[in-house]
Amino acid sequence: MRDTDPRLPAAYDKIAEATLANGFNMASDRTTCSLLRTLAATKPNGDFLELGTGTGLSTACILDGMDSQSTLVSIDYDAELLAIASDYLGKDPRLSLIHSDGEIWVKTNRDKKYDYIFADTWHGKYLLLDEVLYMLNPGGLYIVDDMLPQPNWPEGHEQKAHDFTHYLEGRKDLIITKLTWATGIIIAVKR
Repeated sequence: MRDTDPRLPAAYDKIAEATLANGFNMASDRTTCSLLRTLAATKPNGDFLELGTGTGLSTACILDGMDSQSTLVSIDYDAELLAIASDYLGKDPRLSLIHSDGEIWVKTNRDKKYDYIFADTWHGKYLLLDEVLYMLNPGGLYIVDDMLPQPNWPEGHEQKAHDFTHYLEGRKDLIITKLTWATGIIIAVKR
């Protein structure tokens, strides 16, 4: 069995090339993107949120899994990375790419609700977690990656990841599954 999905969207490889040329080394890996795509298909007519667009690799896959009635809001603070995502994905009417600091955006939009949240940055994962989980509808998916040790982790980050996982496990309003696969995935569903 192959470890990657050859049916990832056409834009994926072009974005991957632009990501490599940019030198951005924190993009979601191919297996994670394939999973995000599959999980997106479980939320027809859904409202999607991605915290941490990066160059748009995961964004492309989430969009590919979404139906035509769904919408995706994707936030990143780095205008240069967002420009790559916009070049390849910006014409999709289901997508809103937003250049903003994560903390400011979450605090300004805390009353919005989503059926699917991919938290791929500090805000919504290690910072403002309760606020972001409040934004998740009952039955909604909350997904994070990079939970297994990564070469680009700063010193002390392993303890942060451990504490984060322990906190999610203790919440009574979430059902979670931890996958020691790809970069380490946690999928949670809100009760």
